[in-house]
Amino acid sequence: MTSLADLRQTYARDSLSETDVDPDPIQQFEKWFAEAQAANVPEPNAMSLATVNAQGRPSNRIVLIKGVDARGFVFFTSYESAKGRDLAQNPNASLLFFWTELERQIRIEGRVEKTSADESDRYFHSRPLGSRIGAWASIQSSVTDRAALEAREVRFAAQYGDHPPRPPQWGGYRLVPDAIEFWQGRPSRLHDRIKFSRSIGGNWQIVRLSP
Repeated sequence: MTSLADLRQTYARDSLSETDVDPDPIQQFEKWFAEAQAANVPEPNAMSLATVNAQGRPSNRIVLIKGVDARGFVFFTSYESAKGRDLAQNPNASLLFFWTELERQIRIEGRVEKTSADESDRYFHSRPLGSRIGAWASIQSSVTDRAALEAREVRFAAQYGDHPPRPPQWGGYRLVPDAIEFWQGRPSRLHDRIKFSRSIGGNWQIVRLSP
């Protein structure tokens, strides 16, 4: 087994400068996301979501981005899950995308708000039937066993058939960004880090950070 201390990767695929990036970080995100899709990066929509509870204890997990526009970055989950409870107590959160095939990562920080009920309904009803039933079957983050979970799945499938409504505790969140950093790996660990910060007036300021 190779020593953990000896594991390292040289990054030399690309570069990033202040003049390269789009002045709108959402447009820059969409550009990089399209390139990740074109490069067949596995699950480019997978991102780490970090939250902090009322006691200041951090937690993170992988979730899937389901929408992005000028308002922010959208994902869906149970409002009664551990992350939902964290966000109810502290709406500040961060997202992280890491696309190792492109030697890139994107860090996003901001405040999270719930999407509208209509937006949550539209996405819920676009999901495969099994996922819609699963949203009813899972009491997310609660202690359970597999038999109980599968029994709930059978019960709700029989109750709702092919047309389950959206559970009242399930819906969307939107992270409204105030900082977005684009990271491009470079040789000798002298990576490119271009950060956008939203000013009080709502404009984006661009700076380069030391790696």
